[in-house]
Amino acid sequence: MHNNAPLRLLVSTRNAHKTSEIRSILGEQFDVCDLSALPDFGPVEESGSTFEENAALKAVEGSMVFDGWVIADDSGLQVDALGGDPGVFSARYAGPAAQDSDNNALLLKNLNGIPANKRTARFQCVIALARAGRKMAAFCGSVEGTIAESPAGNHGFGYDPLFIPVGYSASFAELSGDIKNGMSHRSKALKKLAAWGGWV
Repeated sequence: MHNNAPLRLLVSTRNAHKTSEIRSILGEQFDVCDLSALPDFGPVEESGSTFEENAALKAVEGSMVFDGWVIADDSGLQVDALGGDPGVFSARYAGPAAQDSDNNALLLKNLNGIPANKRTARFQCVIALARAGRKMAAFCGSVEGTIAESPAGNHGFGYDPLFIPVGYSASFAELSGDIKNGMSHRSKALKKLAAWGGWV
């Protein structure tokens, strides 16, 4: 990869949690900023039916107004007992203005009575990379786990308090950022992004 100054990278999000997580995973080879640097940039409608389609919509749109590389992540939780839901609707599972706590409460309600061995799930992440209005690449990552009976932990965001990764007895929200970032769906996709051979 490039050996010079850090590569400036816009993350097409206003989610400060997501930006700081991406910044800490990518490290010093990238200078990461987000849409707070573009206050006039309006929300992009996530009309895609897959994580990759939605990520590409956000990345391409952002790359039309930002001079440089733009990434957008679309990620979510797929619960097997719910037929893969909430999936692409993870962030708005309980409605368009839903808070994380609302989404978590609805997920637990929908899993009520489902035994522990049937509560398998995975976090999926697709990161699309765009420049000058063109999608250049996409990178995927996933992590398997199960859904707890009740939320636990104060770290992380989204469904982290309910997701227990395989091999652990604690939720993502109970694990340290270093442990989570070492194995999360987003970190796997970002590591593929960082290793991409197309940077110039």
